[in-house]
Amino acid sequence: MFKALILNQQDKTTQAHIGNIDSNQLPEGDVTVAVEYSSLNYKDGLAITGAGKIIRQFPMVPGIDFAGTVITSSNSRYQAGDPVVLTGWGVGENHWGGMAQQARVKADWLVPLPAGLNAEQAMFIGTAGLTAMLCVQALEDAGITPESGEILVTGASGGVGSVAVTLLSKLGYRVAAVTGRAAQNAALLKQLGAESIIERSELEEPAKPLEKQRWAGAIDTVGSNMLAKVLTQMDYNGAVAACGLAGGFDLPTTVMPFILRNVRLLGVDSVYCPVEKRQQAWQRLSQLLPASFYQQAGQTISLEQVPEFAQAIIKGQVTGRTLVKLSD
Repeated sequence: MFKALILNQQDKTTQAHIGNIDSNQLPEGDVTVAVEYSSLNYKDGLAITGAGKIIRQFPMVPGIDFAGTVITSSNSRYQAGDPVVLTGWGVGENHWGGMAQQARVKADWLVPLPAGLNAEQAMFIGTAGLTAMLCVQALEDAGITPESGEILVTGASGGVGSVAVTLLSKLGYRVAAVTGRAAQNAALLKQLGAESIIERSELEEPAKPLEKQRWAGAIDTVGSNMLAKVLTQMDYNGAVAACGLAGGFDLPTTVMPFILRNVRLLGVDSVYCPVEKRQQAWQRLSQLLPASFYQQAGQTISLEQVPEFAQAIIKGQVTGRTLVKLSD
């Protein structure tokens, strides 16, 4: 028997409790993992509190990512004792996720934990860090190099944006960071490697069909009006890696950036990313992120503390990364 956070629904109300379950209750999969760490994200907070329609079936174990060690495997790629990490694939939504001391998943969903990373560090990076690395790789695949010009990162003080600033700086790019609280966040963003700070309101003004060329590349974590504005300011043959929908699903733009400036819009989805790209991203994350990255503000909590922290996280009362320690 092992501990798990279990979500049920009664009268359309989500209820969370810590319970003991057996491995034979886990969903189907060819690899069973002893989970050491998961993380508590905003999406988890919505699921656990019922504030968002995240869960597609009940009962459910939440937790959109986890890292740990293989217990048993019927797939030749993994052996007992192998360290692994998982992000995406709908875990914690339509397949039991990381907030249990064991998880069973498909081998194709896992990535071997790279040498130099432990389970705690992997979850500090988490889904946000993986998404940031995939965005950087998308720009590289589009031929954007440090010599191409300045790179814009929107939502730079958020989870994906802050890691993107760090990675781009380490790779030698000049980075302009967009934040809604420039005065408060400027020092931290410059410490991460940003050369210049741009107030978000500057990119929220209505966009003309085309504006002055400013950016060789961009990583956009916001979408909607801000993405539309960024597209009008891209250099000829520039590229935008877009991964966020925080601003909404609409994109009020024209075809002019794409036709007259050959701007490329690159969609980045970390959920169903091919395993090869996912594995390459984790390998590079283990090599590029400095030791100081893991010393940023955050907290590690127990499984029993998750419901309380989930309430706080959707109210905006939690800052930094929140790791959930599952191993005894």
